[in-house]
Amino acid sequence: MSINTIIVDDEKPARDELAYLLKGFPEISLVGQGKNGIEAVNLIKEHAPDLVFLDVQMPGLNGFGVLKKLMDRKVKVPHIVFATAFDNYAVQAFEVNAVDYVLKPFDKGRVAKAILRAKKMLEAQDSSTNRLETLVSQFGGAKPAQRVKLLVKSQQRLFLVDAEDVIYATIEDGLITVVAREIEGSSNYRTIEELQSSLDSDVFWRPHRSYLVNINRIKEVVPWFKSSYMLKMADKKQSEIPVSRTQTKRLRELLKM
Repeated sequence: MSINTIIVDDEKPARDELAYLLKGFPEISLVGQGKNGIEAVNLIKEHAPDLVFLDVQMPGLNGFGVLKKLMDRKVKVPHIVFATAFDNYAVQAFEVNAVDYVLKPFDKGRVAKAILRAKKMLEAQDSSTNRLETLVSQFGGAKPAQRVKLLVKSQQRLFLVDAEDVIYATIEDGLITVVAREIEGSSNYRTIEELQSSLDSDVFWRPHRSYLVNINRIKEVVPWFKSSYMLKMADKKQSEIPVSRTQTKRLRELLKM
């Protein structure tokens, strides 16, 4: 049997190493590789793979968050082999709840064991979805119930900022700036998509491709030309953020305009 497989890991050397090892298994057909959680969700939706080697710790949307998003969107969850650098309590849970886990650096014998387990489950048509749901509930999904904090760098210092205190974030030349009630600085997130995925989608909205705003921190909606709008935010500068034409309808829905 051919097992369509995807690799997702934020470190290219790890992806390359695993891809090289998988070449030694003729039943494995590598159909895609991703470097973050957002790409993982999109690749799984596009290819509907049989098996995914999924990194646990990734910036933004981690391995657990990927599974949570798939289940929220009613996408069939493939068989998952978790990849992790840490042999701790969580690994024991993976052994019970996931198809398998492999520790980094990867060992061909251990990868072979994981593939054999996945193959047996596929042949038996044994879905791992229920066990994965248990895993997600144990270790948290994309939007954990506890208060989310963001790491913000300002004047060579690192501050932890409550998500609810974030007013907006913007990206320019690949650098994300976070503006909060008491502080402004840079974020270690690499894309607005990654940042958005770690925050409450009911609170944080993307009015423009370069901006992410906290709708509870909008001070004023200013009519603009050609039936568009600007958002005046509740920061010290009262920053004005454009609303793209494609998001104008969503603005009206959010604010009941």
